[in-house]
Amino acid sequence: MSDGVRCHCQSCTIRGLMWPAALITIGILFLLDRAHIGSFDLGHTWPVILVVMGLIQLASSVASRDGHVEPALPGALPPSPPPTSPSTPLSPEGR
Repeated sequence: MSDGVRCHCQSCTIRGLMWPAALITIGILFLLDRAHIGSFDLGHTWPVILVVMGLIQLASSVASRDGHVEPALPGALPPSPPPTSPSTPLSPEGR
């Protein structure tokens, strides 16, 4: 269950592109293999995927975090209210 709060800062938006970029990279590499432009078996594709993922991490780390919203931890309790003071202050004689 999501609380509906999602961060829309540049850093988080770029980080959200990690897996789509990896899948697109795999698709392009297999397309190049099918077009007989190169030999792209799994032994040759994983370094390219790691480079793409590293570039996205780098772009995310240098992007602006203005307006960043920290995600809530699942199952975390909301912050408790601060303790209240007694309603009637103690007088020096009442101790």
